[in-house]
Amino acid sequence: MLKRRVPRSGVYGGNRMEELPKTKKPRISAKKISIPQDEIVENNNVFGQMLKTAGITLKCGETQNEIAVDGAIFQKKLHQALRKHSSYPQIVDELVSGLESHIENRDQFRNCLLPCVPTKNQETSNAVHSYCESLIKLLLGIEILQPAVIRLLFEKLPEFFQESVGSDGLNLPRLIINQLKWLDRIVDSKTLVSTIMQMTSVSPLPIQHDIITSLPEILEDSQHSEIARELSSLLKEKTELTVPILDALSSLNIDLELLSEVRQSVMLMVAAVKVEDLPVVVKFILRSIKATDATEVISDLRKKLDLDSFVLLPRIQASQSNLRSHSQASLPASEVTINKDCIKLLFEVIKSAIKFQRTILEGWMKAIESLSSASEHKVLDLIILLIIYAMNVKTKKQVERIFKNKIRLGYMQEQLLENAFRNHLLVMKELFPAILSLANVFVGTADPCIVFFGSSMYKQAFAVFDSYCQQEIVGALVMHACSGHRVEVDVSLDMLTALVSLHTSSVAPYAVFLKSILDYMDNLNPQQIRKLFHILSMLAFSHGSKSSHIQDDIHMVIRKQLSSTIPKYKRIGIIGAVTMVGSMAAKRTKENGQLIKREPLNKEQYRQITSLLELVSSCCGQVAEASALYYDELGSLVQKSNLDFQILEWIENSVVNDFERDFVTELPPTEDSAFLFQVKAMYGLDVDDSEETIAINLLPLLAQSCSSKNIDETAAKSRDERAVPPMCLPPLFRLLRLCVSEMKNGSLEDIDALLGCPLYLTNLELEGKLDSLSKQEHEFLCSLLFHALNWFREVVNAFCQQEDPEIKGRVLARLQNITELQCLLEKCLAASPGYVPPLANFDSEATEGVPVISTTGTTKKKTKGQKPQKSESSKNGSADNSQLNGNAEKNQPESEASQPEKDSPNKEPETSLVQMQSYSAYFRELDFEVFTILRTGLLTKSVLDTEMHTKTREVIQIGPSELLFLLEDLCCKLEYMLMPAPAKRIPFLKGKGSRNVGFSHLCQRTSQEVIQCTVELLKPLCNHMENMHNYFQTLIAENHGVVDAPGINIQEHHLMSSCYQRLLQVFRLLFAWSGFAQQENHSLLKSGLQVLAHRLKPGERELAFGELTSQSFQYLLNFQDSVPNIHCALTLTELLLVIAEKSVVNMKNKEIASMVKHFLCQSWMQPNGTRQKGTHFNDALHTLFWQTFPVFFRVMISQLESSVRRISAGKPSDSSEVQLEKLLHWNMAVRDFHILVNLVKVFDSRPVLSVCLKYGRLFMETFLKFGMPLLDCSFKKHRADVQSLLKTLQLSTRQLHHMCGHSKIHQDTGLTSHVPLLKKTLELFVYRVKAMLAFNHCQEAFWVGDLKNRDLQGEEIPSQAYQARESEEEEEEEAAAEVEVSRFSREESTEAAEDSEGEDRMDTGCSDEDDSD
Repeated sequence: MLKRRVPRSGVYGGNRMEELPKTKKPRISAKKISIPQDEIVENNNVFGQMLKTAGITLKCGETQNEIAVDGAIFQKKLHQALRKHSSYPQIVDELVSGLESHIENRDQFRNCLLPCVPTKNQETSNAVHSYCESLIKLLLGIEILQPAVIRLLFEKLPEFFQESVGSDGLNLPRLIINQLKWLDRIVDSKTLVSTIMQMTSVSPLPIQHDIITSLPEILEDSQHSEIARELSSLLKEKTELTVPILDALSSLNIDLELLSEVRQSVMLMVAAVKVEDLPVVVKFILRSIKATDATEVISDLRKKLDLDSFVLLPRIQASQSNLRSHSQASLPASEVTINKDCIKLLFEVIKSAIKFQRTILEGWMKAIESLSSASEHKVLDLIILLIIYAMNVKTKKQVERIFKNKIRLGYMQEQLLENAFRNHLLVMKELFPAILSLANVFVGTADPCIVFFGSSMYKQAFAVFDSYCQQEIVGALVMHACSGHRVEVDVSLDMLTALVSLHTSSVAPYAVFLKSILDYMDNLNPQQIRKLFHILSMLAFSHGSKSSHIQDDIHMVIRKQLSSTIPKYKRIGIIGAVTMVGSMAAKRTKENGQLIKREPLNKEQYRQITSLLELVSSCCGQVAEASALYYDELGSLVQKSNLDFQILEWIENSVVNDFERDFVTELPPTEDSAFLFQVKAMYGLDVDDSEETIAINLLPLLAQSCSSKNIDETAAKSRDERAVPPMCLPPLFRLLRLCVSEMKNGSLEDIDALLGCPLYLTNLELEGKLDSLSKQEHEFLCSLLFHALNWFREVVNAFCQQEDPEIKGRVLARLQNITELQCLLEKCLAASPGYVPPLANFDSEATEGVPVISTTGTTKKKTKGQKPQKSESSKNGSADNSQLNGNAEKNQPESEASQPEKDSPNKEPETSLVQMQSYSAYFRELDFEVFTILRTGLLTKSVLDTEMHTKTREVIQIGPSELLFLLEDLCCKLEYMLMPAPAKRIPFLKGKGSRNVGFSHLCQRTSQEVIQCTVELLKPLCNHMENMHNYFQTLIAENHGVVDAPGINIQEHHLMSSCYQRLLQVFRLLFAWSGFAQQENHSLLKSGLQVLAHRLKPGERELAFGELTSQSFQYLLNFQDSVPNIHCALTLTELLLVIAEKSVVNMKNKEIASMVKHFLCQSWMQPNGTRQKGTHFNDALHTLFWQTFPVFFRVMISQLESSVRRISAGKPSDSSEVQLEKLLHWNMAVRDFHILVNLVKVFDSRPVLSVCLKYGRLFMETFLKFGMPLLDCSFKKHRADVQSLLKTLQLSTRQLHHMCGHSKIHQDTGLTSHVPLLKKTLELFVYRVKAMLAFNHCQEAFWVGDLKNRDLQGEEIPSQAYQARESEEEEEEEAAAEVEVSRFSREESTEAAEDSEGEDRMDTGCSDEDDSD
């Protein structure tokens, strides 16, 4: 008959929930209801009577058992009752049998497992604690009952395998297991362990989980090792129990060897473990690491952790499920979220380990630092380094160094960074401060690769983080833009440009930050000002922008700058206004990462733009430099091909009219006696006397410009005629031809007459006339030549890309004119000391790039009666006026018949007193498209008679002078764009340098664009270099290997040698670009190497990168037999080194060494018979002599130190052969170290001493770490080798001790800074050898001796023996220990000596008096 259920009291409910926090909370009534007596279990058997006598009343139903006494009293009463019973020990079995019968009912069993409740009796309530143990737990506390009760519990446990949780929400298996926890004593622990493991093997997974996790609370400490082995075996069998097993193992007290075995087992399954279990697995591994094997274990762990697969695999499954059914896509998507949360938890585990365990931190850093290829690096490594950087201030510099080395070597690439942000956003978000700090550091470095990586960090972070992070990023970039550091400013402005293009709407709220850069424009160069106004204009005029305040601010700044009378600010106004026009009148804009095509301008927009252009034009009208800059800026804007057609048409109409009116006139010239020189039409290419032709009115305009400077202002204003400055001719023509090309789809047919039209110059037969000219005439003639050269340069810029053969021929003729005029200009400049040329580049200060000319050399040369000579290293011109084909004269019209005299071909190349590179800022910049002329082969030019019939045909080609001219300019451009500038901050309130002068148009290109254009030129460059090779090979063959044979054309030889060197230099500058280390530029490098490889094996299809590198190296190596001088040899060597570095496996060192040896042994002769000599030839290739010894010494000792780090530490498990091999390596290394240290006695310069002290300490530290463990385990087996090693090393350590004394005597702070760390290392070495002897039971051979202080030569230092004060004596006095390891007897007796007093020095095998080293 069922009894009525009575609700339980609140006290019972509380007790129950305390015991089982994870179980479902039962329904509890708040009412107190009296418990009827009929719910008491009436047991008349021994079990019931003895429990009742001891103080427990059994209940049935949902009512818990009641206890009337304290638990300890109950156990005592029951124990005494059993022991004093007449039928003991049979009474125990009867009691257990009664218990077994009682718990057959599930409710009664549950009550026995639940805590007892105090009896509701006023007399006994005060004697009972509010919380009591369960009946089973109390019985387990009685030793005579414990085994039987445990057996009974495990017999009952299988009954609940299928239905572990009942209707009351209680998990009975878990309650059963909980009874075994925290017992005061276990009677039979072995049987308990065996029973538990048997039960675990047959239990369902949830019960197995509960049993295993409870083991540390069940078992005694003595059983921990046994159960750990059982769990380790179970771990290999059932990977699904990984988490509970590792959780249990973490709480067990087990020995290190067993822990290491378990860790190895766990390590094998890391790759296969579920992502949910990964944090627990990694936590266990990190906690079980010892200091000795931390790096090895962590290296193995990071190899097995593949985080990307946990994120990418669910995404692939989600995409596949989307293809099958949209309804199934939610499961993989939720799995992605779970995986990301688990990975975040994993990094929290790693972060905690790094924070609290120094060993783990150092292990991670060493493991990452040891990686030696890009494929080995993972996102995990990047995030770990960021975690270390964020958490540990002391290691920040070390992390920065690791990052920089990895980036510089190409191991950490942008793709790795992208994966980190894309797949682990939650983790990266928490590391944002570290990311921002590192990016700031990277952007401030001088290495382009590191700067690029830092800018990528900014870009990726801005794209994925929230508005707060975006604001911080914009603020950091603005800070860089205002820093005054050129690289930082360029990178920050480039990054802001990219962010505005890709995330326009996200950047717009922070426009107020960007406007603050306008206050720092004084520190920006012209290109940076263009970038700044471009950024602000994009934000102000973006599609749908509401940034009218930005437009107003820009307008105000531009108007203020344009109205300034200071040239610097007027230039800023012009650049800003034209840049703003570019944004207002753009046909296409890139906003939020999308290219948007704009509608044609409406009338109001057209009026605003034209009004702004007219405002700029009116503000520049009275200043020639400002007008020229305006034309140049407009030309660059038109060149981008993104200008609205209406504005383009407006510009063209105004330009054509201005150019024709100001600079073009008709033949013949008008005579004017006011001119300093007689006007003459020169350098016309197509003059026909039967028709009137046009000419450039250069000399009259220059004369007018010079005369206007002498007229006062009032007279100038009264003139009706317009003053036309000749310096505006090239920029205005550039604007004109760009407008015509844009309007006519690249055709310049409308203005091609300007290519061949003559210039109004004067008779340029200057031989013997220069000395008779006045200073004014000298300067006028120089200015005339500068203007003529700049006109020809701009003409070549305009027509270099035209495909018409006739046009190409004229362009080559203009190149010849340029080289001829530069020769004349050199002579004129040498005779005009102090002359400042007219400006040709107008976006910088007039004082920038002013040449510094020394007149001392000129006077000295003239007193000897020698002619000015041209320098071999002239950058912008050639000394030779003759061409190999002799066609230059045929291309000149009759009016130009008298040209400067040609030098004799067999003369030595003249050396000019004027270096033309000093005047490079005063020449117009050649466009990069000009180098397409290098592609030009043989051209046929038709010479027509008066009836326009073909009279003759002439073959023309680029000559060596023109080739040298182009190659020198190409070298300058590549060096400017590809070689990093010195990282120097600009002093406060100080102007810019002249590095950017002459490269205004080039710097508007990116480095990638320059590389792309240069790679496209590689085929013609290879053709020219092969021609040079063939020329010198033929020359050597014809003269039987004699370089200075009679009849050699010295000037031609000089020109060809210069061309050869410049070609090699172009190749070196191209392939040495550091940007090739970036993954996105790898295709450009591959394209360049393909060109070289196909020259060696034409027709080959796709080659692997390694094969491309090898073939390219071999192709360039073939040129070694034809290099004419040591300059070319040096450049070729540098080029081959650069190519060899690109190889994945650099195996070309022997070939390069052989070639360099050949160059060094070769006797370099000049064509005139003299030997090439001078200190600069000694410096060209680093040979070993007194001055270069420090370089060789530093490299050799650093390489020795790095090589011994690769010798693995000795282990006791190593075989005798392996130990002997390692000892052999260490013996050779110690011997080499001794040789290097001994060299300091002879080469005792400060750099050598500093290097020896530094790397000597590092070598000794490496020996302590890797060498001493080897001596520990090999001392007995290979004592002779150990003795030899220690004896040799003793000589080196003694010399290091002498160096420390030498540093103190000379009080050189640069040297003494190394002394404390070195002496500490030497002291550690002493104690470590002592420990080695003790380990091998030879400590009785240890004795102490004093080592006297000596200088580098071994002479005793007597000063410290006579100190007055004891403290000073202690400071100066140094002592050392000596260790002598001799032959040991069969009983392994040893004589060794080592110890240290004071300075703790150690010696082996030598006494102080026998200082034979």
